Amino acid sequence: MERNMERKTMGTQAGVLITILGGALWGLSGACGQYLFEYKGVTSGWLVPIRLTMAGLTMLLYYIFKEKGGAFRIWKKGRDAAEVLIYGIAGLMLCQYTYFATIELSNAGTATVIQYLSPVLIMVLVCFMERRLPRTVEILSLVLAISGIFLIATHGKIHQMVISREALVMGLLSAATVVLYNMQPRRLMAHYPTAYLLAWGMTIGGIVLALVFQPWRYHYTLDLSFLLALGVIIFLGSMAAFTLYMQGVKLIGPARASLYACVEPIAATLLSAVWLKAPFKPIDFLGFSMIIATILILGYGDLKKGNGASVQKR
Repeated sequence: MERNMERKTMGTQAGVLITILGGALWGLSGACGQYLFEYKGVTSGWLVPIRLTMAGLTMLLYYIFKEKGGAFRIWKKGRDAAEVLIYGIAGLMLCQYTYFATIELSNAGTATVIQYLSPVLIMVLVCFMERRLPRTVEILSLVLAISGIFLIATHGKIHQMVISREALVMGLLSAATVVLYNMQPRRLMAHYPTAYLLAWGMTIGGIVLALVFQPWRYHYTLDLSFLLALGVIIFLGSMAAFTLYMQGVKLIGPARASLYACVEPIAATLLSAVWLKAPFKPIDFLGFSMIIATILILGYGDLKKGNGASVQKR
């Protein structure tokens, strides 16, 4: 009995640690994207199709070697094929592009925090679908989220914007696409592993975006720092972070994992400020704190209810 309790405790501790590490790697990925934009002249139109295609194909190769012909089973059913195309293009591709475009237009900390509005949007959508008014805690979360965005965008001055309108619009679109990315593939997730869907979704989204932006037409100096930052984004910030997060979900549950993964915007903000010298002011951190508090409130509510729902990360 004691040995079982000890194993359970160790499993929980391991789940917490790897979930936090996964969230930190997502934050590092955003900061490395900002580094490439600011210091190497890269554009999101080049970076995102490269990231999606390389990460997606690498994951897909794993399934091809593991399952051989089974890796292509999703294409044998018309409805599944159509839904994975929607997931790859309207979900993953748009989610990734708008997120990195927001970083390019502002910084990794701001982009990540704005994208973390997605659970609030999901909450509003669920209230609409269930035809009910928001509960008290949901109203509090909504007020905090709106106030946080107002402070980040205006620094409390209603007649001026301190980030560009393009950055704000892209950031809000990024949060909206996370809603689609989480809710659209739920039927598929009941029949296929999440990592398998992610592999196909990334590959599809990357190929389509490559056809739009034609990254082969860009020419950059591929020095060591460039390749290291790109490697972090593709391998640590995509495959490793997602694998760690999903393992954390298995060990501690999705609601608790979502709470610990909130280290992502914290990591992205700290790296933007300390490493990349982003010019944050105290009022920015107040706005960031309001949005992160919103996620913690909603996540804690799910945890108390034993709700298995959680926002799937990048």
